[in-house]
Amino acid sequence: MCLNTVRSTILGMGMAVPPKVLTNHDLEKMVETSDAWITERTGIKERHILEDGENISQYAIKASKEALERAGISPEDLNLIICATVTPDYLIPSLAVLVQEGLGALRAGAFDLSATCSGFVYALSIADQFVKANPEWKVLVVGAEALSRKTNWQDRSICVLLGDGAGAAVVGKSTKPSQKGIIDFILGADGSKWPLLTLKGGGSAFFPFDDRLPKEEYYIKMQGREVFKFATRVMERLALELLERNGFSKEDLDLLVPHQANLRIIEYLRDRLNLPKEKVFVNIDKYGNTSAASIPIALYEAEKEGVLKEGDLVLLVAFGGGFTFGGVLLRW
Repeated sequence: MCLNTVRSTILGMGMAVPPKVLTNHDLEKMVETSDAWITERTGIKERHILEDGENISQYAIKASKEALERAGISPEDLNLIICATVTPDYLIPSLAVLVQEGLGALRAGAFDLSATCSGFVYALSIADQFVKANPEWKVLVVGAEALSRKTNWQDRSICVLLGDGAGAAVVGKSTKPSQKGIIDFILGADGSKWPLLTLKGGGSAFFPFDDRLPKEEYYIKMQGREVFKFATRVMERLALELLERNGFSKEDLDLLVPHQANLRIIEYLRDRLNLPKEKVFVNIDKYGNTSAASIPIALYEAEKEGVLKEGDLVLLVAFGGGFTFGGVLLRW
């Protein structure tokens, strides 16, 4: 736990998703599946999908503008932009640079971070360190994904899960460090598990149009059963360790905001932590798995719906391909 007397906090949040909605009933016409099958196994009812001609940068910028407005911060006040994504518009330039241009935040540094579904937690922890080292800094953290562009719509094991969207948070110094802000975080990875969730095509090992690689490898592939085992085990460990080493019990927790990957994973974690339903925020039914955008979208909606209130002790936990994992404990 960091003993620095400066504590960073989230000053404002925003979110944006494409207007196009793909329901389970729509998927029934595209692949051999059913609304009942998808709902029972994932908890997802619909997801938002980019239209042709749209890019995820549009929604990253839109979410960022809202976060800045709610924080009362102008783009010129930003010192740094961190975008967590594995589906940027381009390999060069980065998504963060496009967000910088779209906002007119010309004084801010900008870079992308690749940690898959754990990306927002990773980026938030990095922003926390920058603010502690530079207390007057304002850092924009964005989680944005266009997973529909990396989805094989003939693979029912994966196409029912994924959605597109963006969430953003402005991070700055807390004016009440003893009562508000990021308390602690844990980041981790297990590279030995990388074959469980992959997207091999398009990198420098197998570049686009490389005939050595089957077409299916240019889409996201997952070994669902093994991913479930890893996710439930690591998120439980993260939650318990963060609470224990900061002197809190499970009963002290006001809200758990997990990565929205699968309702079964969330319910398993809730059961293991012995938390009532009202203490675990779930919105996977509306958006599916939006990877790095999942937690900021959930945080935004939790606050908007009044589930997340000032003074609440909040725990964010995530896992993602790689495998990466991380958690953040904060006082809202």
